[in-house]
Amino acid sequence: MTGYAAHAREFPQGTVAIELRSVNSRFLDLQFRIAEELRAIEPQLREQLGGTVSRGKVDVRVTYSAALGTQADATLDAVVLARLAKLSTQVRAAIPDAQPLRVSEVLHWPGVFGEDASAQVALREAALALAREAVADLGATRAREGAKLADMIRERVERMRARLRELEPAVPAAIAAYQEKVAARLREVLAGGEEERIRQEIALFGVKIDVAEELSRLATHLDEVERVLERGGAVGKRLDFLMQELNREANTLGSKSVSREVSAAAVELKLAIEQMREQVQNLE
Repeated sequence: MTGYAAHAREFPQGTVAIELRSVNSRFLDLQFRIAEELRAIEPQLREQLGGTVSRGKVDVRVTYSAALGTQADATLDAVVLARLAKLSTQVRAAIPDAQPLRVSEVLHWPGVFGEDASAQVALREAALALAREAVADLGATRAREGAKLADMIRERVERMRARLRELEPAVPAAIAAYQEKVAARLREVLAGGEEERIRQEIALFGVKIDVAEELSRLATHLDEVERVLERGGAVGKRLDFLMQELNREANTLGSKSVSREVSAAAVELKLAIEQMREQVQNLE
C-alpha cells in the first residue's frame, strides 16, 4: 500500500528529519538513505519498519543538520586522523585507481571531531524515538488506505452476490429450454430413433451444462473473501489466491453457458473480479 510520513525535531546536537515513503510491491523492500552521523540506527529502524510493514517498497530518508556553533570550537582528533590516513594509504596501495579522500569526507567521518560518546548515544536514541513516531504515522496512513480498499472490495462482493441471486433461479429454466431444443434436433436427425436413448443423451448433456456447482463455489469464495477482510492483518496474498479461484469459476460458468443471461452474468462477474484483483495488489 502507499503511505507517507515525515517527522522532524530539533535536539541540542542538531535537527533530525525522517521521511518515509511506501509504494506497492509484492514483497518487503526497504531502501535507506541515512546521514553518516546516524548510520548506526539503521538496524533498529529496519526492525521497526519490519514490525509494521510486511509488504511494499519503503524509501527511508534520515537527515541530520548539526546545530550552529556545535563544531565552532571543535578540534580534530589526531588519533582518528592518523588511523584514517593510514587506512587510506593502504587502500590506495592495494587499489591504485582509488580516489583520495576529500576534505569534506574526512570532516564527516564518524569520530573525527572527537565527539562526546554520550552525546552521540543520546542523539541516536532521540532519532530512534522520532523514527518510532514516523513509522507509527506511516502505519496509520497505510491502514486508512487499506480500510478504503477493503470497503471497495466488499462493495464488489455484494454486487456479485446480488448477480448470483438473480441468476440462480433462472438457470434451471434455461437448461430445460436448451435441453428441449437439443431433443427436438435429435429427433429430427434420428428420425424415429429410440425415445429412451434420446432422453439418456439429453440427461447426460444436461449434467455437463449444469452450473449449480460453479454458482455454489462462487458463493463460497465470496464468503471467504469477506471472512479474510474481517479478520484483518496481512491479507493481500490470501485475497490474491481467492481472486484466482473466483476467476476460474467465472470462466467455467461462461464456458458452460447455454443462455445469453448466463453468458452476460459471467462477463459481469469477471469484470468485478478483475476490479477486485487490481485493488488486492495494493493490499498488504
